[in-house]
Amino acid sequence: MTDAERKQLTEAGMNLETAMERFMNNDSLLERFLKKFQNDKSYNELKEAIAAADKDRAFAASHTLKGVSANLSFDTLCEKVSKQTEEFRSGSFEAGAAMMEDVTEEYERIAAALKEIFG
Repeated sequence: MTDAERKQLTEAGMNLETAMERFMNNDSLLERFLKKFQNDKSYNELKEAIAAADKDRAFAASHTLKGVSANLSFDTLCEKVSKQTEEFRSGSFEAGAAMMEDVTEEYERIAAALKEIFG
């Protein structure tokens, strides 16, 4: 990974230092998982569940996205989706759904950076 790509990921909300520690300072391993994130379905599942007002599915998708973003050290996204997950967990579907704009903003920032880096 180039220094420019590292900077881009950091600016997109990734804690690169933590990610590298988690992936044993193995750039290729981290890159492999970042590419997998591009195909992760939890964000789309979350949008669909909220649109359908499916509370259980929204919680499950939000919880999955939280885990994926935490594992990849997407700290900003993880923070936003963690708050959303807690709203869903407490039964506040409307409050969790209202957080979708913030979650989307962070998700799209990361998705755009990954698309630019990996295609």
